[in-house]
Amino acid sequence: MKPYEHVEHGFGPVWDEASQILMLGSMPSPKSRAAGFYYMHPRNRFWKVLEALYPACDGDAARTTDIASNQQAVAHNDGQLHSESIAVRQAFLHHHHIALWDVLESCDIRGASDASIRNPVVNDLAGIIQQSRIHAIYATGTRAAKLFDRFCSPALEVAGIQMPITALPSTSPANAAMSLDRLIEAYRCIVAVTEPTLETPGNALSVDCR
Repeated sequence: MKPYEHVEHGFGPVWDEASQILMLGSMPSPKSRAAGFYYMHPRNRFWKVLEALYPACDGDAARTTDIASNQQAVAHNDGQLHSESIAVRQAFLHHHHIALWDVLESCDIRGASDASIRNPVVNDLAGIIQQSRIHAIYATGTRAAKLFDRFCSPALEVAGIQMPITALPSTSPANAAMSLDRLIEAYRCIVAVTEPTLETPGNALSVDCR
């Protein structure tokens, strides 16, 4: 059994004022921390799910996306988002109004085992919710949802934000029993709440993600 290690998140959220949904993991895996970005284990299917759900980004629109690390037109998606650079993935998220973060800022953990997490310190989610159009929150796994309910939800209520989380199945290779096709269907509900016509921050839409 791997020993416990104290880990810190290491990189911030992906979001902007136009973000409409917030997708939360628990804590970046060792592969993701090493890469400095989300869902970077080569067998994690998160990016394959998104590339299946969303059409290719419009090149002209994506050129206006502000990505400090890459100022050229990077936001194309030829169906291979999972093999693209971090800059392309960031532009894709901004183009489709998806914010990414994790529940935890730091914790003690064995390897990438969410079940082993202890001594969690959570991120302050209220700031990006209040400064954006985020109106729905999704967890990319049941552990993230449970951590959110225990630690984040009470803090959000203190800030005057009542926004429950919807738990989606994990895209991790540890959830090998769930096929890519089933994951795509489970995540399909997020598309309905990332429409470019939404204008009012904080609107709560009812979407069935069961």
